[in-house]
Amino acid sequence: MTPEEFTSLFRQTAPRVHAYAVRQVGGDSADDLVSETYAVAWRRRSQIPVPPLPWLLVVARNLASNHRRSRRRADQLWLSAVRDQWRPTSPPPDAEVLHRETALAALAVCTEAEREALLLTAWDGLTASEAARVAGCSTHAFTVRLARARTRFTAHVQGSDSSEAQTPRLTLLTTKDNS
Repeated sequence: MTPEEFTSLFRQTAPRVHAYAVRQVGGDSADDLVSETYAVAWRRRSQIPVPPLPWLLVVARNLASNHRRSRRRADQLWLSAVRDQWRPTSPPPDAEVLHRETALAALAVCTEAEREALLLTAWDGLTASEAARVAGCSTHAFTVRLARARTRFTAHVQGSDSSEAQTPRLTLLTTKDNS
């Protein structure tokens, strides 16, 4: 088959092959499938039977099947990778409830000024000097108040339950850099 004959074959059959491709893989991938079909036809131009359309549609069907298998494998690979890398980002809800109750009980044993110091630094994220301005005292007085609050809070939490579930809240309230 000469290049001119192949061009003529393409002009005669491409609209039908394209319509078939759209039905097989959708409009977004149809042009690629048609392109691949005619690339195979060019490589095998000496094997193209008469009439050529059924043969071209079989080539397109086989390429579409390969395309679907490749997508399915890629999707399975992606899902497998996501499953393997999945890590919960927060503790289970029941641990959070216990965690919250312990923190509230520890805050309840602190004085009002100590609670304010802890909450201004741990909850509101203020530095010691910023929190001192809010509390209406010097930075030195505030840091003493905060140290006492942390000591009382830690003692209560460790005295009530030193399980792993308590560690995150305790860390949040006791290790924040407030200088």
